[in-house]
Amino acid sequence: MAYLLGAIPFGLLLVKWFKSVDLRQTGSGNIGATNAGRAGGWPLGLFTLLFDVLKGAMPVYLAGIIFPASTGTTHFLALALTAVGAFCGHLFPVYLKFKTGGKGVAAAAGSFAVISPVSLIISLTVFIICAALSNRVSPGSIAAAVSLPVAVFFIEQIWVLVGCAAFIALMVIIRHRDNIQRLCAGTEPTIR
Repeated sequence: MAYLLGAIPFGLLLVKWFKSVDLRQTGSGNIGATNAGRAGGWPLGLFTLLFDVLKGAMPVYLAGIIFPASTGTTHFLALALTAVGAFCGHLFPVYLKFKTGGKGVAAAAGSFAVISPVSLIISLTVFIICAALSNRVSPGSIAAAVSLPVAVFFIEQIWVLVGCAAFIALMVIIRHRDNIQRLCAGTEPTIR
């Protein structure tokens, strides 16, 4: 269920419905909030961000209800596996033949809003600082990804959650490889 919800390409659908534009054919070709905002306007970008966060948060929240904290290790394992499922759905959506998925930042943020809100706030702060200083979204996303497992390690101290955060961070960085090349070449688009 987490994977199938995570795989819904909200950015692609919203921009196609309201602007008749295929996100895969414009801008960075990514189906996430940043490209949706650039191609369809910032209201569509914000709605994409909201829906992408929710598709990470909702399944993890439900997993927490199905496997309450009283179940001990099972609870944390259920949260971690559900988060990974929703995240992988966003990266490799079955509805798009496992191609042209997003970078997973918003889905990961939604998952960790439930798993470890304090760790998410730390990563969000890192994102804001790095994005503001660089005037680019991608350095903020990469820095936030790197900070997430570190924050989870110090805040939660539960290895299955740290492993989940580390896996997600690694995948976010891998998905930003084109952005990293553009940053090195000086061609990465700015926020303003």
